[in-house]
Amino acid sequence: MTFPVYEAPLPSAVIFDLDGTLVDSAPDLLPATNHALSIIGRAPVSLEALRGMVGGGLRQMINLGAQASGGPVEENTLDRLLAAGMVHYADHISDNTTIYEGVIENLEALAAANVPMAVCTNKTAHFARRLIDDLRLTPYFKAALGGDSLAVRKPDGEHILTAIRDAGANPADAVMVGDSITDVDAARNANVPVVLVSFGYTVTPARELGADAVIDHFQELPQALASLKE
Repeated sequence: MTFPVYEAPLPSAVIFDLDGTLVDSAPDLLPATNHALSIIGRAPVSLEALRGMVGGGLRQMINLGAQASGGPVEENTLDRLLAAGMVHYADHISDNTTIYEGVIENLEALAAANVPMAVCTNKTAHFARRLIDDLRLTPYFKAALGGDSLAVRKPDGEHILTAIRDAGANPADAVMVGDSITDVDAARNANVPVVLVSFGYTVTPARELGADAVIDHFQELPQALASLKE
């Protein structure tokens, strides 16, 4: 891959979603979800099915998995399954998770251009930060906000706006990069432009979600960000 080049005018900050955007974490989320479902005798969900369930945190994944494998469960049962899923995920959080091709090169290029970056994910904050650290991505980010970092989370725009402010940037010129309708809605609510990756976790194709730009590979990110200024 050619080393990416970012040219002025640059965004004040780039805020990234995590799962399905920077990393392919489904191979580790899947066994955690299926472990939880097995406690109540439910059949496992497939990797393909799980990819459409990511975006709202592990609780949502387990809840959607339960609905797909036999029907919804009561809240107290969901609490119990979540606790079991979290223990399993904590033990295997980065066993098979991989960074998407081109991510490191673009993080390096943005850092070299002095563009502050942050992560804004609905994943629990301590899991998000641990995964980022396990994958040696921590030095690139000024902040990492999880789904429990604030009283609100995506699609609430304040989640993104807080990430931008925590990165020390002006929201007026920041950009969100994600993979799902949750990211699009959050960006719209924050009045921030949004770029989607086409290879992430969404049932509806990324190009049908109303993003300002869609990329098929991270090598296209510099051009996508430049197009937002045209």
